[in-house]
Amino acid sequence: MRFPLYIASRYFFTRSKQSVINIINYIALSVVLIATAALLIVLSAFTGLKDFGLSFSNVFDPDFRIEAIQGKVFEIDSVTLASVKQLDGILAVSGIIEDKVFLNYRDKNHVVYLKGVDSTYQKVIESNRFLSSGAWFSKEFDEVVIGGGVAQVLSLGVYDYNDFLVLTVPKRSASATQLKEPFINKTALVSGIYSVSEELDKKHMFSNLSFARDLFQRKGNVYSSLELKVAPNLNRKQLEEQLRAILKTPIRMRSRTELNAALFKMLNTEQMAIYLIFTLVIIIALFNVVGALIMMILEKRPQLKVLYALGVQPKEIRLIFFYLGGMISWVGGGLGIVLGTTLVLLQRYFPFLYVPGTNFPYPVRLEFQNVAMVLMLLLVLGGLASAWATAQVGKRIKLL
Repeated sequence: MRFPLYIASRYFFTRSKQSVINIINYIALSVVLIATAALLIVLSAFTGLKDFGLSFSNVFDPDFRIEAIQGKVFEIDSVTLASVKQLDGILAVSGIIEDKVFLNYRDKNHVVYLKGVDSTYQKVIESNRFLSSGAWFSKEFDEVVIGGGVAQVLSLGVYDYNDFLVLTVPKRSASATQLKEPFINKTALVSGIYSVSEELDKKHMFSNLSFARDLFQRKGNVYSSLELKVAPNLNRKQLEEQLRAILKTPIRMRSRTELNAALFKMLNTEQMAIYLIFTLVIIIALFNVVGALIMMILEKRPQLKVLYALGVQPKEIRLIFFYLGGMISWVGGGLGIVLGTTLVLLQRYFPFLYVPGTNFPYPVRLEFQNVAMVLMLLLVLGGLASAWATAQVGKRIKLL
């Protein structure tokens, strides 16, 4: 085993007498290097973009949300809510009332989800992280926080006392007067505008819990959901069992990932597609290694006759070129990983590429998982390419 490896290393580090062979070897090594570096850079860039995209949901969504399986709301008394807050691993709990509202401002209309939140909501979600102008609503007044998209649609700014925002919802009680006045209207002052993403900015607005309860005609112990902030490495299964035992009602608990299931599925699918495309690129690059090995076998034919005459077995001769192909693939790939890692780290800490038209550096993140995937791909495909190129060497050597 040492003899084939020794001969292969001599062939790898020694220049051939024919310059064409040297050029072919350099091209094969360079192509593998560039393809590997490109794969690692693209995966790191996609990971950076994925983190950047998910940062919006990480800011806006809680660690877990508890909802009723049936119906829009469920009842929780103060004693039960206190018991939930005392569970191990729960850092904060916020009760939520949420439903659709119709907005009107100076003859401009829009439909959003109004999210009424209690005083502990800011312990669950750090609202200051996505608030772009104004301030969070006051508990004492009828104030709301809207998204930048809503503000743009309605041409609305903060603390505009000339005209108040009008919120309209259907009445819930069935009575004779409902036919005459089927809707409830409430006015509110916009105290702040948040900015998360284009979709969310047009979809949600916030108010205090009592304002939302009055508007939606809900009792004081009724909630649409409970949003939780939990300690890291919390046992989810155990927490879910404890919550079901305390609440005594059919509930479902969804994590941040499950709340954005479509987004996570799309990002994972795109990452897999990118990986497969660049895997194909590396496979094409490895055909250069196959070509280089075949040329080396033809060039070393006289030496192979001598080795065979000295008693070297065809299997060992095949191993020589298998190791040689592996060296070209793995050394080229290793240098590609070093090059890719260097460029990714430079972009992360000393950015030189920016999103066109902005001063925002292109997001990248070097992840051990991506490096491991590239290494595994090189080991497998490089070994297969070398094995394929040298499969017939042992049989042909007898005919030389």
